[in-house]
Amino acid sequence: MSKDKRSKSKNSTKSAKPAPSRGVAIKITDLHKSFRLPTERAAGLKQAIFNRLKGIKGYTEHQVLRGVTFEVKKGEFLGIVGRNGSGKSTLLKLLAGIYHPEQGSIEIDGTLVPFIELGVGFNPELTGRENVYLNGALLGFSNKEMDAMYDEIVHFAELESFMDAKLKNYSSGMQVRLAFSIAIRARGDILILDEVLAVGDAEFQQKCNDYFASLHGNQTVILVTHSMDNVRQFCDRAILIEEGRIAAEGRPEDVAKAYEGLWK
Repeated sequence: MSKDKRSKSKNSTKSAKPAPSRGVAIKITDLHKSFRLPTERAAGLKQAIFNRLKGIKGYTEHQVLRGVTFEVKKGEFLGIVGRNGSGKSTLLKLLAGIYHPEQGSIEIDGTLVPFIELGVGFNPELTGRENVYLNGALLGFSNKEMDAMYDEIVHFAELESFMDAKLKNYSSGMQVRLAFSIAIRARGDILILDEVLAVGDAEFQQKCNDYFASLHGNQTVILVTHSMDNVRQFCDRAILIEEGRIAAEGRPEDVAKAYEGLWK
């Protein structure tokens, strides 16, 4: 896929609308997403037919997101917080195009680089070098573009001596360093991050924190995290999701207190 084609992307279940004019990178409107969770399976065909005739379904509907609406401005560092199962990671996967919404729309103005789960886009039988180019291809970059980024990616990950080793021989910390380095050096307009950084060691986490502190509005970042220290330190704005809905939105300090108050 060419870079020009990646410059404007949209996921929507409604008619496409032009991106708002106030420097908005992402606009999410009335987003709904549910999953079907299997229940007890029928013991045989006869039981399955009986269940069908009785109106007994083989699954239950689990509503994960229930009408989520918000915008992310260009250059903004947005924190998304919430308890486990609140819908945070599902929201990021919708943004990344891994899932598709059942209702609502997602409008994205710019190239988006997701860093959601450790190991996604990696092949353990390939070397670190080959995985860099594989990840780049999955993100829509050409080999020539990845050539220009390669040295910077490896230097940030501090894995110069391991790039010709197979990924299956990397520790989880080494893998997360390489994956994160690819994500931040791929020069996308929008970076979305789930809290997989907890896998990294303390030194690498500090290096990531230094990177976040250096952004100063030069890149749009969405960070899902349980660390209220990170929310207070890095975010311009934050959102609390509770049971698939936005429960609080605004100043990081206010949202962090609302999150901490869930257990009181």
